[in-house]
Amino acid sequence: MENAGAAIFQDRAILKDAHTVHLVRENRDVTAKTILVATGGKPSRAGVQHSDCCITSDEAFYLEKLPKSIVIAGGGYIALEFAHIFHGLGVDVTVVCRQPKILRGFDEDLRDALKESMQKRGIRVIPHTTFKECRFRGKQIEAVMSSGDVLHADQVLLALGRDPHTKDLGLKAAGVHVDKRGAIIVDQYSQTSVPSIYAIGDVTGRKELTPVAIHEAMCFVKTVFNGVPSSPDYEMIATAVFTQPEVGTVGLMESEALEFGHSIDVYKSSFRPLKHTLSGRDERMMMKLIVDSANDKVLGCHIFGPDAGEMVQLVAIAMKMGATKAQFDSTIAVHPTMAEELVTMRTKSYSKTPG
Repeated sequence: MENAGAAIFQDRAILKDAHTVHLVRENRDVTAKTILVATGGKPSRAGVQHSDCCITSDEAFYLEKLPKSIVIAGGGYIALEFAHIFHGLGVDVTVVCRQPKILRGFDEDLRDALKESMQKRGIRVIPHTTFKECRFRGKQIEAVMSSGDVLHADQVLLALGRDPHTKDLGLKAAGVHVDKRGAIIVDQYSQTSVPSIYAIGDVTGRKELTPVAIHEAMCFVKTVFNGVPSSPDYEMIATAVFTQPEVGTVGLMESEALEFGHSIDVYKSSFRPLKHTLSGRDERMMMKLIVDSANDKVLGCHIFGPDAGEMVQLVAIAMKMGATKAQFDSTIAVHPTMAEELVTMRTKSYSKTPG
């Protein structure tokens, strides 16, 4: 079947050559001028012996009953969001992460604030440890740590990252190159080593976020169908981790800003949101701005607290436009809100220079 457009295949399809996809369930071939691979990723079980004892984020939504206890392996988005979901449902939660701190790739102050909050809530965090083996022990699962310690729980959830969904897609036969993780290698326009085949989203191992995949898709459409070469813009990507409370971040971390050669001024504030002064809850909020000392440009914004994701989305617009700290300061605050702290932080916490 000829098609002048693009053929988009999923996990039940196999590439046969540069222009042909075999549909397994229908047992027929589809040909096209352009093929787009957007098969995403799947939860990793790598490095854990007998991982069939464990569940992943895919199976977590289909549990027949709520466990009384759960051990979660991982320290990223998925691990921490599920830790808060299960904890909110009354489950005893333990998080085991390989790194010295949770949430690798985020600003240090955000990582510390979230860990402190989790511990206050009763979520146990065991850093610098990995799973070695899991096995059934009666009605529970026994998880053996790299340290030799053993944990017991009703469920063990592996949140060890996601692998590109490229197995058995026929990529090698079609001449599509992949990296050592199995992610499809693409150029700035999402084109693979085969000119007629493109790839976007998590399957490429670039920025593994849903909105980024959508952005890459729009760039693909402009490039291939509109004749306007468009490469995805990965600058100033705002993101949020939906823990309780949330983490929201956009721009450079403090360490990144210094690595990139910026001399920086740091503005930081920690406070209890007004609504909690009435409720009596001991929950604090943290906000942090990284500012270029030379030109006053805001390089990074990091928020820990309720609705952090909503706030950082709007801050990202200003930062994308190159907003300066002076422009933040000249903006009239909306009172009483948590976000007003972003435009009322006048006192510099400290300054740093590279090296």
